[in-house]
Amino acid sequence: MFSNEQISSYNDLELSIYNYISQNMEKVAYMRIRELADETHVSTATILRFCRKNQCEGFSEFKVKLKMLLAQHNRKSTKALKSPHHAVYEFFERSQKPELEEKIRTAAQLVSTASSVIFIGTGSSGIMAEYGARYFSSLGTFSMYINDPQFPVHAKIRENSVTIALSTSGENPFILPHLTQIKQEKNKIVSITNNRQSTIAKISDINIPYYVNEEYYESANITTQFPVLFLLEWMAREVSKHE
Repeated sequence: MFSNEQISSYNDLELSIYNYISQNMEKVAYMRIRELADETHVSTATILRFCRKNQCEGFSEFKVKLKMLLAQHNRKSTKALKSPHHAVYEFFERSQKPELEEKIRTAAQLVSTASSVIFIGTGSSGIMAEYGARYFSSLGTFSMYINDPQFPVHAKIRENSVTIALSTSGENPFILPHLTQIKQEKNKIVSITNNRQSTIAKISDINIPYYVNEEYYESANITTQFPVLFLLEWMAREVSKHE
């Protein structure tokens, strides 16, 4: 309802109707067509044309869809956030297993042989990439971060580098082309993702999955980043042992 394509097709009168409805949705959902026409200073015929342009046969169907949209918004706004404790506790239990420790040591060995480390991520993963670069640099490993995959990285920096890619989904469409180029240049990739079946995980030389439940609030991915933080610090400390 009210897609960008539909909104761009509105004429001036229809746009004024849309603006009124979007600001008075609760009220409009229970109006009669004549009341809406009076409020928006247009004819009932114009209201009906507006409804048809929004894939509704008439004003009654339009109000039904509007009420459904309101109900959806209300469900999202009242959605209770889960405590992160359970997911984090489970992750830390898994972190005690030798398989994860071996992956960290292998990744650290790879990083220790590189001339530079390039962190890459966007969104929350971009924040983690910045933190990772700072933490590694603080422990003596020259590092930089990229939160814009179109950011130019000089060939001399890429040479003999290791890229640490961070992505919760492992399917980030902005990061994948960058990693493909790195792969073609025969440089190494270490990835930290939420599972090992993702595209980024599969094209990496080493993947470290952390397996927590992904969470969304409305359209935002709010999956905890605690495991990423822990894995980055653990890896950085292992790398420092090789210095």
